[in-house]
Amino acid sequence: MKGEKEMKKRILALLTVMMMLLLAACGGGDADSASGSDSGKDSGGEIKIGSVIDASGSASPLGKGEEETIKMIVDELNEKGGIGGKKIKLISIDSKSDQNEAVLATKKLIEQEKVTAIIGGTISGNSLAMIPLIEKAGIPYVSLAASKQVNNPDDKSPRKWTFKTAQGDDVVIPKLLEYLEKQGLKKVAWLNVANSYGTSGHEEFAKLAGDHGVKAVIEEEFEATVNDAKSTLTRVKKAKPEAIIVWGTAQESAVVTKNIREIGMDVPVIESHGIGTKQFVELAGKAANGVVFPAGKLLVLNELDNNDPQKEKLTAFKEAYESKYSNAASTFGGHAYDAIHILAEAIEKGGTDKEKIREALEQTDGFIGISGTFKMSPEDHNGLKSDSLVMVKIDEKGEWTLGE
Repeated sequence: MKGEKEMKKRILALLTVMMMLLLAACGGGDADSASGSDSGKDSGGEIKIGSVIDASGSASPLGKGEEETIKMIVDELNEKGGIGGKKIKLISIDSKSDQNEAVLATKKLIEQEKVTAIIGGTISGNSLAMIPLIEKAGIPYVSLAASKQVNNPDDKSPRKWTFKTAQGDDVVIPKLLEYLEKQGLKKVAWLNVANSYGTSGHEEFAKLAGDHGVKAVIEEEFEATVNDAKSTLTRVKKAKPEAIIVWGTAQESAVVTKNIREIGMDVPVIESHGIGTKQFVELAGKAANGVVFPAGKLLVLNELDNNDPQKEKLTAFKEAYESKYSNAASTFGGHAYDAIHILAEAIEKGGTDKEKIREALEQTDGFIGISGTFKMSPEDHNGLKSDSLVMVKIDEKGEWTLGE
């Protein structure tokens, strides 16, 4: 009797081992992340997409809307059957507005989670920190950051695996300079945040300003952690600019903007697309009144012509987002909307073969998104032009209006 029971135990153990080996064989086709391609198999019939977003920390005014948008769109896609009949498994990591956290998150997504693609990098510094790991591993990556350095650092050819949906300096600065030229503002003060976003914008401004008859009479930097820029602005005031350009994101730019008015400078203030959130208006207070900046069309949706090709998509996004969440839809959330949709279309074409996904991303042509109408190519991994932007003015009520 005892021997019979022992025999049954051995047979059961043997069957268990055989079953485990069989399951391992069936699920053992994960991608080799260093090769940039795989056999097209995936774990459990899911497609793993990773996101690295600044949902907390100093960049959260941008990142919160991005994270919420990605989750919303993934839910919508999964309700419709996912991608090619496979559900999307989103692995979202908060990088906490910290480059080291962004790198660790990227490493985890590539090495442990073995994701098919990555979206994220809310700010340019985080995106740039993530890129070496991504390019080495051969992972399709769609950044949400603005700096041209993210996708095209040498003005010659883009990084192989990196794409982005935010307008770059090479798109935004020409729009800004066209505005200055039309307004007859030739002598300006240039102030940028001392990080990759600010310095990249400054480089593009210095390169193109002369073509528009614009000259910087003074150029200064301020820290992302600035809480008082009055000493710097005293030097700016002495230079007697006709306008001041402040190139940063919401938090630090609000401090500088308030200080400009506090020291009695009554000149036009033009800023970057990085301030396009209500948080900037709240932080800057009355000093935000009259500020003009280039941004995507979402902020002035109600003023767009009904024939605008983006209006229907912008309206649908705004209504869906604001009915699901308590905050206003933002252009930063729009970058995430574009990224997940463009990536989903590429995966639909390329399966889970990373090289085929990359090739499909390069062939994105005519996708009407929140940031604009995209036309990517092997030479252009952003795919947007200056016509994707409008000049936005903040009125006395803190509302966005067309400023051109």
